Amino acid sequence: MNGLQSILSEPVAQLGATIVTLGHLLAFAAILLALLLAGLTGGLWRAGRARAVAAAESAQLAREAEQRMAEIARAQAEMQGRMGAMADLIGSRQAELNQSLGQRLDAMTGRIGQSMTDQTRSTQESLTKLQERLAVIDTAQSNIQSLAGQVVQLQAILSNKQTRGAFGQSRMEAIVTDGLPMGAYEFQYTLSNGNRPDCVVFMPNGTPPLVVDAKFPLESWNAIKASEEAGPDAARAAAQGFRRDVEVHIKAIAEKYFLVGETQDTAFMFVPSESIFAEIHENFENLVQRAHRSRIVIVSPSLLMLSIQVIQSVLKDARMREQAHLIQGEVIRLMEDVNRLDDRVRKLQGHFALTAKDIEQIVTSTEKVTRRGQKIEALEFGEQAEAPEKDRAVQSRTGQLKLRVVDGDD
Repeated sequence: MNGLQSILSEPVAQLGATIVTLGHLLAFAAILLALLLAGLTGGLWRAGRARAVAAAESAQLAREAEQRMAEIARAQAEMQGRMGAMADLIGSRQAELNQSLGQRLDAMTGRIGQSMTDQTRSTQESLTKLQERLAVIDTAQSNIQSLAGQVVQLQAILSNKQTRGAFGQSRMEAIVTDGLPMGAYEFQYTLSNGNRPDCVVFMPNGTPPLVVDAKFPLESWNAIKASEEAGPDAARAAAQGFRRDVEVHIKAIAEKYFLVGETQDTAFMFVPSESIFAEIHENFENLVQRAHRSRIVIVSPSLLMLSIQVIQSVLKDARMREQAHLIQGEVIRLMEDVNRLDDRVRKLQGHFALTAKDIEQIVTSTEKVTRRGQKIEALEFGEQAEAPEKDRAVQSRTGQLKLRVVDGDD
């Protein structure tokens, strides 16, 4: 016994200051063995319990699976029924769709056919109109060709100085003739100094006539146009020549046609082209100023037409003033006629008033006669002899009424 205790108390290991003996190790091993046995027993119990729970859950899952399988089978049956109904519905809808598509295709085919017919007709009409327009274009082209020939002839006319003067003279004469009455102008009028201006316009109230000159130096202007392609030096020389010729022409007009007491102190220099007129005012301002200082107005066809219209208005006003006393006398006689008409209307109004008064009296007498006749109809006569006397009284009153009516008419 003591030997066993000594063996158990024999040190085996040392942990720091603590000495571990064999008895300690055996006690620790016993404790561990007890703990292992207790854990093994609890594990076995828990495992059995877990298996029981797992079996119960498996049975429950099996029942739920069977229920779900039954529900799935029922749902599958319902789905098959719905799929059959849907197939029928889809079949009927497809038939309706096929029918609708057929009808729409037929309608579309008809519309396309009609549209193609209309388009064909429209195309034919367009082609017909195009042919007509081409015919018009051909006619216009022929007219343009003839016009080009006329332009060439005009260029040939303008290249000659005498024919060029005749051309400007003819344009000026056409404007003056269309705007003024006969006797208000004269072409190639001879002045006291022997010069003959192209046109003079006679002004009203005894004032001197206005001189219009149409001899514009057009050859110098043609030289400017011809020198545009020759270079700047040639263009400058042509412009100087044009400026010199126009200044000479302005001086000639001032010296020939300004006669004190015989002509106006202002004259018109007619330019037969609007483009030349615009070019002069744009690039030859010194010529315009020179003409103004010389009391010469450069006019284009449109400005001459406007001036002629103003002169026509002045002449018309002058004629109106000359005829003013005649108009005044006619107005006085017209007022006398109006006064006489007023007197006669007033007399007629008086006759109408008397006639209306007589008519009122006649109406009053007629109403009285009517009332008396009604009273006579309402009476019952005892003697028939009284009737002729009352008839004579009524006839006498009717005769008086007729006499009044006749007097009223007189």
